Amino acid sequence: MKILKNPFRRVGMSNPALTDFPAPSLDWQRPVDLLKRCPRAGVTPLTQSETLAKHCDVAEVILKDERSRMGLGSFKALGAAYVIACDHAAGIARGATYITASAGNHGMSVAAGAAAFGAYSVVYIAETVPQSFADRLAQVGAQVVREGADYEASMQAAARAAKAQRAILLSDSSWPGYVERPHRLMEGYLALMAEVFEQMVQTPTHVFLQAGVGGLAGSAAAMVRDHWGDGPRVVVVEPEAAPALFASIEAGAPVATSGPSSQMGRLDCKEPSYIALKGLARDGDFFVTLSEEEGLEGARLAEESGLASTPSGAAGLAGLLASSRHRSTLSLDENARVLLILSESPET
Repeated sequence: MKILKNPFRRVGMSNPALTDFPAPSLDWQRPVDLLKRCPRAGVTPLTQSETLAKHCDVAEVILKDERSRMGLGSFKALGAAYVIACDHAAGIARGATYITASAGNHGMSVAAGAAAFGAYSVVYIAETVPQSFADRLAQVGAQVVREGADYEASMQAAARAAKAQRAILLSDSSWPGYVERPHRLMEGYLALMAEVFEQMVQTPTHVFLQAGVGGLAGSAAAMVRDHWGDGPRVVVVEPEAAPALFASIEAGAPVATSGPSSQMGRLDCKEPSYIALKGLARDGDFFVTLSEEEGLEGARLAEESGLASTPSGAAGLAGLLASSRHRSTLSLDENARVLLILSESPET
């Protein structure tokens, strides 16, 4: 594990590249109200694991378990489908075509949302994405296009196709010139944290948040600060093969990184979402990167504890587990109460 203390905490990053980007939304009530009208919606459980707490030598390990979210097996069900639902309410979605790129569950959310509201979906996937995932997308009704060596290349292909076809690009990331829909998509994730606040008895001392482009981490961290203030230490966890946020914080500007493919595939994103970076530069206390071995160890421990996930879904746990050599830096001790998000099921 590599660890970086955030020098921008509280004040945020003043780099001009981020000036025109909004911070993550805090309007949790809108997605919560919309979820109440969805027949497949339901509150996901908050689980306390004495086994994990003992293994990690802390007082409590509490996991928000997203593996059953809306039958899609991931927190991503709250994102793209929420954007399409908002578009439907505005009279936009029916008959429209939504184009995206996905390394995993975001594509399923786009496909499911489009199917639910009378729209069409086209999902670009990279050469490294398993065929089983392509088959799942097709079963939900998406047209699947395989193009590009990695997620970034497939995202570029999706953007070109959306422009050429005058379709709606629906990415879970943001960049210069592309802001509105990813900002709303991140707003959908706030429903997850709104549930956490209702479910938790005590404020956690630490929150470990896995990150790819940073959408979930950025939304969750913003809610942590809004609801719990400066008390909890927010630790952002990435693969060392894709340290987009870590490198950007280190450089003081958005950075495109490079590296090999990671087995934490849903987190294998080489460039940060600008909205997420803006929020996390203000709200995150530490940024850490995990080796492939550390990521796999987190998934193994989750499975042994009856909480089977993937190396991506259990990356927050992997970050906590790998923190044993940095306990003093992170103020982790036997009294720590740690909140994690188990973000996806093992089938995804």
